[in-house]
Amino acid sequence: MVSIYDETYSNDERGISIIDKIKNDVDEAEQIANRISIRDMISSLDDRDKQIIMLRYYKNNTQSQVAKILGISQVQVSRIEKKILESMKLKMVN
Repeated sequence: MVSIYDETYSNDERGISIIDKIKNDVDEAEQIANRISIRDMISSLDDRDKQIIMLRYYKNNTQSQVAKILGISQVQVSRIEKKILESMKLKMVN
């Protein structure tokens, strides 16, 4: 067992702590804010659009599988999905 603050050494013999090795540049607060925004946007969608996004991005279904579930064509799913995502992108920027 070692402390995350213990120094380790690389080939150049410069000490660096373990915590510095595992840190990343991801802004967790921004990620949380983005997830909340996305959740709010999804909840404001109409039922069909919400179902398409949930099936595609949370249940990992293909457009063809979504089309079969909803009784529409894959092309319709593609067009609807594109429209939804463009709308969500615009809302995220504003």
